[in-house]
Amino acid sequence: MQPEKRVALYLQDAHPLEECIRLAKYAEEKGFEAVWQAESRLVRDAIVPMAAYAAVTSRIKIGSGVINNWTRNIGLLAATYLTLDDLAPDRILCGIGAWWDPLAKNVGIDRRKPLLAMKETIEVFRRLLRLENVTFHGEFHNVDGIELDVVHGRREPRNVPVLIGATGNKMLALAGEMADGCLLNYCVPPSYNDRAMELLSAGAKKAGRSVDDVDRPQLIVCSVDNDRAVAIEGAKELITQYLAQQPHIAKASGVDEETVKKIQSILGWPATKEQIHEAMQFVPDELILNITATGTPEEAKARVEEYKARGCTCPVLYPLGDADLMIDTFAP
Repeated sequence: MQPEKRVALYLQDAHPLEECIRLAKYAEEKGFEAVWQAESRLVRDAIVPMAAYAAVTSRIKIGSGVINNWTRNIGLLAATYLTLDDLAPDRILCGIGAWWDPLAKNVGIDRRKPLLAMKETIEVFRRLLRLENVTFHGEFHNVDGIELDVVHGRREPRNVPVLIGATGNKMLALAGEMADGCLLNYCVPPSYNDRAMELLSAGAKKAGRSVDDVDRPQLIVCSVDNDRAVAIEGAKELITQYLAQQPHIAKASGVDEETVKKIQSILGWPATKEQIHEAMQFVPDELILNITATGTPEEAKARVEEYKARGCTCPVLYPLGDADLMIDTFAP
């Protein structure tokens, strides 16, 4: 697909799983490059939907956007992506991130030394998918003479690109240094990408390569409707919840602390629809338009172009509202 035509679909929990499967098939029909499945709150795991998409498509790439590097044993992690690659050879993308608090802490995960943990995970994961026999003794992973046991399928190294879902400065630099790509975060203004590009470039330089060697797909909340007000309302529900529950995204979005505190004081965990709608009054329309691609089809397309102009190589669009209209709007 030509660089200017690259576009992907992002699915999280805004749609029933059966609808997600239909949307993945529709995106493939319309020429989308990839479909990425979120694994965010304790709402939906990424692997099961990825397998479902793989089983009903033939061309589109399928990525995790993103799993975390804490909760799956490294042997199981590699075996999982080997299995996905058996379902969809050379179409699987491993998006992986360092997770976030308070969720990680609340389920018993101590996210200490996240950079070292990520480095070790990626190194052992890659070696296993190259079908090496791996012995590795690190601070987070300790394995002795393990290898993937391919009983059925191809006994050959697997091509599963690793993209780090990075938001913080140090993780962005690490992505530039050692990952195949960086899955840039959403709910941020296009100007966020300027600093991200600097950090990715610095990391890439450290590894003796260019930032152009690092793929940079970016999650973008995209609420499209022929009625601009309807589109804004469609995005506001999601943004309200994210500002309350994902502090790293709230920080990156540039939202003032007072607004975040007001929203957090209303939302529980998990948040109810009523709480979200009560808190939405504190989220101004201007914020929605600043950190998402929201509005009429032409307005949404123009906004996505701003992210691309500042370093995004492939917009990964999270459809809110009319998902079919969004896919039709951005079809290459």
